Amino acid sequence: MIGIFKTNISTYRERKLIIDAICNNFEVTSCHVDIEDCDKVLRIVDLKVDERSIISFVKQQGFHCEVLE
Repeated sequence: MIGIFKTNISTYRERKLIIDAICNNFEVTSCHVDIEDCDKVLRIVDLKVDERSIISFVKQQGFHCEVLE
């Protein structure tokens, strides 16, 4: 499953922190945040947990996160 989320991750430092945190805590193939996009899109490939788990985790890290419609 591919997860696509809207976030407020806006710097390269924040992007590295959240990608490292996700990759260290979840089994994923790849993870990317497009900080140039207006929705600061977080894309996770081969997501093996439900979207609510990712949303909750990202929020615990101090960022806004919701499923991108």
